[in-house]
Amino acid sequence: MIQKLFSIMSFVLVVLCSCSAPKPVAQSKPKSTIDVKVDSILHLMTLEEKVGQLNQYNGFWDLTGPSPLEGQAALKYEHLRKGWVGSMLNIKGAENVRKIQKLAVEGSRLHIPLLFGFDVIHGYKTISPIPLAEAASWDMEAIQKSAAIAAEESAAVGINWTFAPMVDVSRDPRWGRVMEGAGEDPYLGSKIAEARVHGFQGANFDSNKTILACAKHFAGYAFAEAGRDYNTVDVSETVLQNVIFPPFKAAVNAGVRTFMNSFNELNGVPATASSYLQRNLLKGDWNFKGFVVSDWGSVREMITHGYVADEKAAALAAIQGGSDMDMESYIYVAQLAQLVREGKVQESLIDDAAARILRIKFEMGLFDNPYKYCDEAYEKATVGKPAFQEGVLDVAKKSIVLLKNDKELLPLPKTGKRIAVIGSLANDKTSPLGSWRIAADENTAISVLEGLKAYPGNQIAYAKGAEVAYGKIEFGSETKINETDKSGFSEAILLAKQSDIVIMVLGEHGLQTGEGRSRANLDLPGVQQELLESVYQVNPNIVLVLQNGRPLVIPWAVENIPAIVEAWQLGTQSGNALAQVLYGDYNPSGKLPMTFPRSIGQIPMYYYRKNTGRPSTGDPNSVFWSHYMDEKNTPQFPFGFGLSYAKFEYTAVAVNQKSFTKNGSITASVTVKNISNRVGKEVVQLYIQDLVGSTTRPIKELKGFELLELQPNESKQVTFTIDEKMLEFFTANRKWEAESGEFKVYIGTNSADTQDTSFQYTN
Repeated sequence: MIQKLFSIMSFVLVVLCSCSAPKPVAQSKPKSTIDVKVDSILHLMTLEEKVGQLNQYNGFWDLTGPSPLEGQAALKYEHLRKGWVGSMLNIKGAENVRKIQKLAVEGSRLHIPLLFGFDVIHGYKTISPIPLAEAASWDMEAIQKSAAIAAEESAAVGINWTFAPMVDVSRDPRWGRVMEGAGEDPYLGSKIAEARVHGFQGANFDSNKTILACAKHFAGYAFAEAGRDYNTVDVSETVLQNVIFPPFKAAVNAGVRTFMNSFNELNGVPATASSYLQRNLLKGDWNFKGFVVSDWGSVREMITHGYVADEKAAALAAIQGGSDMDMESYIYVAQLAQLVREGKVQESLIDDAAARILRIKFEMGLFDNPYKYCDEAYEKATVGKPAFQEGVLDVAKKSIVLLKNDKELLPLPKTGKRIAVIGSLANDKTSPLGSWRIAADENTAISVLEGLKAYPGNQIAYAKGAEVAYGKIEFGSETKINETDKSGFSEAILLAKQSDIVIMVLGEHGLQTGEGRSRANLDLPGVQQELLESVYQVNPNIVLVLQNGRPLVIPWAVENIPAIVEAWQLGTQSGNALAQVLYGDYNPSGKLPMTFPRSIGQIPMYYYRKNTGRPSTGDPNSVFWSHYMDEKNTPQFPFGFGLSYAKFEYTAVAVNQKSFTKNGSITASVTVKNISNRVGKEVVQLYIQDLVGSTTRPIKELKGFELLELQPNESKQVTFTIDEKMLEFFTANRKWEAESGEFKVYIGTNSADTQDTSFQYTN
């Protein structure tokens, strides 16, 4: 019945519009069917109803109880009935979503459906590895599948819009939200942005298994000074264009339908009000047809920034800047209509923003069936289904990075050993879920201890050693790190003495990274370093398993511990994935998406640095070059680094010709051989250096990679095509172009360990 109602309504609106509107004299391009429907609805809407589409509210009352009678909840309830709300967030469950959708659709004058948003960052109930961990897989197919799993599960509970992917390039690990992105590199970040957008949105929205993606945070948010969340950002246009923008542009090219602006300012203007970002670049140069939502309360926060004096000025600045939807500031719905009536805001700006939102609702089929995502039986059959578990286990294994493996301590023997497992994180079933898993249930991750015990051949014993943090750690609250309690040390030390091998699971609690969780120190939190050194004194045969959401500074461990595994926070199947890698049933293939520094003082540290006039590879006998007096310039582990139980050998780089011209190309090749007796995967990485540019260029930039699997003693040639597009950058001419000159091409196993040759390009 309701489906028929909306089909008829859409038809009537088209007819009304075509009858009442004068025929245009000329039209360069015919409007799509959806655009005609959008125009029809806009023609019938009051100014307040159009502004209402720009208004997003958070969930506001217990849906099992009566409707609210007073306060803010009552206001939101009334606005829904008036059609003054375009989207809701943080309402989940098919039954609950249906109730709110029914209130908006059947209670309002024009029956316009709502969008329902939720932070589905790396899963809903079934949790994949944190996005930074997934980036370490360098496996675009696995990353896309992970996003598709998250989309299908969240769509089943009524959610049709996620605020992901975060595509901020992040090169300061002090910033807690590095866990939410793809790391430091714009090329890898662009590929992952495409994969995640395709995973969330699918080929189209015909299916009830796909949801809207949202590229965030536009732009520069990850460059907060001192790595402190929400802090001031001050970057050059060169950095913006060549480093920050590419993943956002890739998301647009992949068809992302929504963007979120950022909390920070750019050139002294809060991003929420930046017409340069939102109107000129995104909706202008990039021809983005979707809509932009503010971050939580960022319209109001412009008052605190000192950019505007009051709510009315904030509404004016945000709508003129191109921010289409106000998330939880209550300012658009309160101020915009009056600003139009006062002549301070053109109604055409309201029409454009409302049309962008309505267009997406049509694209998603919500006008034909507003309850498309509200099937309770489907929800019950879908959430947590076994195929999801298999999918997140697969990507979790691929996300693990082997950092060190002296004397081939790994993989572990499967029988006959006494293995001590030490560290509170080893027995934790919540921390491995990581940050931004707000719909997941506590204690639903497979712990490391559970995963290891699934292999019965060894004698496994556990000692906590020390807690990482005290008490219940909750999203939105500060974590209380254990800085003093070492009462469990003696038990752990005794167990280590009695064991053949010690597995120590140390790192950060899952909620020590994420929004608002910046750190000034990146060592092992609390007493964990002391625990590690104490155990080492009695048994140095240690496998250190790191669970963390960002690169850590661990120089002592790298110097002393024979085997180190970067296990991140791997989600629901964490323990199973890790056990399969430790026992060799899965050969680790992950590569770091961020540089690991030796010292906090090296930060920000990233591989694509500039040479400067006095390079960091200067004369060590002189003081006048770019260096530290008390630390090396090199990282602990470079970008792209990761070991395998297999070993790979590279030939020299060969190019098929030494030069090419505009519209031409060359190829660069290496042959990679597996010189071990194990099957293994290797990520072959291509970097290019532009030796002279109209603006100075990095020492190398990732421009391609190939993930290949090799049998023992198998060889494969890997060939990359280098063309003009690959050489482009934002030049002194203020446009993207390739400049003539000499280039170096590097191919290798990581950003530091490469072989190179050179070529010429002439445009």
